[in-house]
This record gives sequence, C-alpha cells and structure tokens, in this order.
Amino acid sequence: MAHGLRLLRRDRPAPRHRGDLHRRPADCGRGAGQGRSRLSPPLLIGTPISPFVRKILAPCALKGVEVRIDPIVAFVSNDAFSDLNPLRRIPVWMDDEVTLADSSVILQYLEERWPEPSIWPVDLAQRARARWLEEYADTRLADVLLGHVFFERIVRPHVLGEEGDLERAKRGSETLAPEVFGYLERQLGDGPFLCGNQACGADYAMAPAFLNARAARCKPKRDTWPKLVAWLERMEAETLLGRLNEMAWAMLAAPPAELADRMRAFGYEASDRSWGGGRPRRGPMSWG
Repeated sequence: MAHGLRLLRRDRPAPRHRGDLHRRPADCGRGAGQGRSRLSPPLLIGTPISPFVRKILAPCALKGVEVRIDPIVAFVSNDAFSDLNPLRRIPVWMDDEVTLADSSVILQYLEERWPEPSIWPVDLAQRARARWLEEYADTRLADVLLGHVFFERIVRPHVLGEEGDLERAKRGSETLAPEVFGYLERQLGDGPFLCGNQACGADYAMAPAFLNARAARCKPKRDTWPKLVAWLERMEAETLLGRLNEMAWAMLAAPPAELADRMRAFGYEASDRSWGGGRPRRGPMSWG
C-alpha cells in the first residue's frame, strides 16, 4: 500500500476458496445475446484493500465481467482523480458507456447491465431487506469498523503520516463494534447468509470490512457472536470473497512497488494509466 503501509501479521487469513476470480468474460454489451462485440475490459479505480472495491469485484467475478484495476489509494490520488469523483473516494468505474462513483451505484449498474446471475434475492421483501443491509454496511458498519478503527490505527499513521486517535479507535473497537456485531448477529437468523441460502449483494457489501477491521485488531468473538463468526467463515470458504480477501491481505503486506504484481498473481490486469500519486491528503468527506 502507498507510503510504506506493510502489515505482516500472524493472524493472516488461511487460503480458502480456490476458484478462479475470472470466469469466461461476459460480453461488455447490455446483456448476453444482444450481439455487441466485447470491448476493452472496464476499469475499476481503487485498491482491492478497500472493502468497497472488493464489494464490486465479487459480483464482477460471479457475473464473468472482466475488469482492469488501477490500485490507487484514495488518499494518494492525483488532481485528475477529482474530475472522476469530486468526493475523492474509491471505487470509480469506467467503461465504454459510463463513469460512475459510489459502490452502491456501481453495484446496481452491474446488476442492470449484466443481470445474470442476479446478486439480489428473487423475493421482493427479501430484496428490499438486502438493500437495507447494503445501506447499513456502507454507513454504520463502515463508520465503526473503517472510520473509527481502521482509519485511526492503520490509515492515519501509515498512509497520511499522522498520529492516529487511539482513543477514538478504542471506542470504536470496544464500544461501537459490539453494538454493530450484535445487530448483525440478530439479522442472520437461521439461514447460511444474510437473506437466504445464497450470498447476495448485502453479504458482499457487509463482509469485506471485517478483514480490514481484523488488520486493525478488531474482530467478533465466537462465544459472543457465533452466527456472525460462522457467516464470516462461510463467506471466506464458500464464496469468491475468500480469494479476494487473500489478494487484499497480500497487498496490505506489500511495498508500493509490488502492488500491481501482487494483483496480477490473482489474475487481475493492471491499468495502463493510473490516477495515483501526489501528496497524501483527505477528500472533502474523509473520516477523521
């Protein structure tokens, strides 16, 4: 990761899902069978270390949508990146038709342009519930696990070169995170995933942040939140998120010059152009 972030920890996740992250690439038209030739793979701007980037990569892999990646850190992006996203956040999606910022917008675009297989439940009520849980993942879960814990313990000292607010991180991990964990424990019910028997957009929005929290020494305990821990293990073992988490962890442990090579080892092509560089800085809506 940029500016010397190297996290070599003993509790790195064990390799789980060994399937290819790329199936046969989908046609880059509006859907299968509409006769358009496949154009250059879409570009996803943002490091897979970001949970919001993995939230997009998992559905891409499921749908067979091949992507190139510019693995930048939002805090270390050049001035031109502001033209793509004035909030200076990742991910940003670019293809032959659109440039989109915000992971939820991108997720819905993927579903509408490449509808099969769907990442949302068929049942109307369950689909609405899944979208609520995706919203919760992007707001409250992200604020606690990423904004309070990962940002203060990892991003501020290792990326921005600042002293992290350890009291804020402690409050996040010891007070706020248990509240979030308890809510998710109740949402899981008796099913294997959040909204039924298959992982959906809610699962792929929610689970990636837990890897970043683990890197910052915050994770749920099995004896207190057994359903939550079992669900996280299931996401690692039974979905493509396990392989994506392996890639993210490998990139966390890499110096900046090796990020693209670590990504290629997992089957992803790096973009020819990068929006990275410049001095580390916050965006207009950054945590802290």
